[in-house]
Amino acid sequence: MQYKSSRDGSANVTASHAITQGISKDGGLFVPECFPEITGSELSAMTAMGYAKRAALVMSKFLDDFTNQEIEECTGLAYNEERFRSPSIAPLHELYDGVYMLELWHGPTCAFKDMALQILPHLMRVSAKRTAGGKEIIILVATSGDTGKAALEGFRDADDTRILVFYPEDGVSPMQKLQMITQEGRNVAVCGIRGNFDDAQTGVKSIFTDPAIAKRLAANNMMFSSANSINWGRLLPQIVYYISSYCDLVANQKINIGDKINVVVPTGNFGNILAAYYSRKMGLPIARLICASNRNRVLTDFIQTGIYDRKRQFYTTSSPSMDILISSNLERLLYDISGCDHSEINRLMLDLKDKGRYKVSDTMAESIQSLFSAGWCDDSMTAQTIRDVFNSYGYLCDTHTAVAVNVYQEYLKETGDQIPAVIASTANPYKFSANVLEALGGDTSSEDEFKKMDRLQALTSCEIPAPLAAIKGKPKRFEKICNPADMEQVVYDMLHIG
Repeated sequence: MQYKSSRDGSANVTASHAITQGISKDGGLFVPECFPEITGSELSAMTAMGYAKRAALVMSKFLDDFTNQEIEECTGLAYNEERFRSPSIAPLHELYDGVYMLELWHGPTCAFKDMALQILPHLMRVSAKRTAGGKEIIILVATSGDTGKAALEGFRDADDTRILVFYPEDGVSPMQKLQMITQEGRNVAVCGIRGNFDDAQTGVKSIFTDPAIAKRLAANNMMFSSANSINWGRLLPQIVYYISSYCDLVANQKINIGDKINVVVPTGNFGNILAAYYSRKMGLPIARLICASNRNRVLTDFIQTGIYDRKRQFYTTSSPSMDILISSNLERLLYDISGCDHSEINRLMLDLKDKGRYKVSDTMAESIQSLFSAGWCDDSMTAQTIRDVFNSYGYLCDTHTAVAVNVYQEYLKETGDQIPAVIASTANPYKFSANVLEALGGDTSSEDEFKKMDRLQALTSCEIPAPLAAIKGKPKRFEKICNPADMEQVVYDMLHIG
């Protein structure tokens, strides 16, 4: 299978090249030339498999330049009980009849990014053997909170690899920040920026696609790659957990093979819901994809109107991983919906760059609206939802998951749709202790994050995850802050390139 750039029809590469390179030289994103089918008989067979075996089956359909042994080794090393606190890896919790929480936060950093970033280093290692020519791979990451820690942990002490993470200094939760700046490892570096996630993401993409920077790295036997979901190796593992959740519903006799489900995803950068869309293209019976936004509702507005407009006020919210106005992975959806029209994608992306907005054709808008629904809620409704879900069902959810639950509840009021729903639960609530504690009426007066965690545990009797508790007392290794304009020089400094 070849992978194409969303912006250049002549840029065809193997899966290994797409994973190692991360982003196309023209600035486009790599997409597979086709989406292989997953059959009903395969879904039926997967119901009896563990998560690692399911992942190997799905990913083998896209990684045909890997051997089966290599794929099974990668999935086995990534998805096991040493790395994940649940033997199911991504378990389903039935909130109430017909509504299921897909818990994606049982990995080492307590967020859904672990589902991809525990396996990406292994995919990168195999790919680099074929494509990197002995160069040291420099993983460059922009994060809105969770990707940074998950990538740092995944690539920590990986051979022939270094990882550099940029995060918005005032745009992550206190726990997310602590996770990053205390990160252990000989090959890691972290820097905050004075700005928001979009500033960090724009800076990273600019550095990626600058030929002069690439030449300077090559002179030092280095090359860039990415751990953001612009990298196909990050996005592919996310397809797996939607397929796996369907298999679990069948195995638990909640549905039969062929029955439809709805999928609800809280998202800012669009990658998590795009993975669900791709699973549907493979044949997973998904009826509706419900996109949940916080107050930065750029995706909701786009889905409802066909107009993407990033020229709006940016809000810092209680769900910071969704505080995004430039959703990179939306480009992949546009490419697919447009019939793989590179010229149209270039036009839209140029409009976004020059005008801060674009409008898709009526045909494209209708295609998107035929499958996607969208909604949003503000911080007050997020807090109310956390409180209501805990009081009604004894289930404690984080601020991002609460956005998804709220949007789904509003969708039900509007549609009455009784198709079973899987809601992506993207983070452990203790990653956002202050907001969750406040939502439940707890005392948030202390500035100490760990005291807030203790109070939340006392209030709810929900266990604090060991990886978060272990951060207490760790030394802060990375406290550098820079302006977005200085990111390039920071990269050189981190890599000790004169």
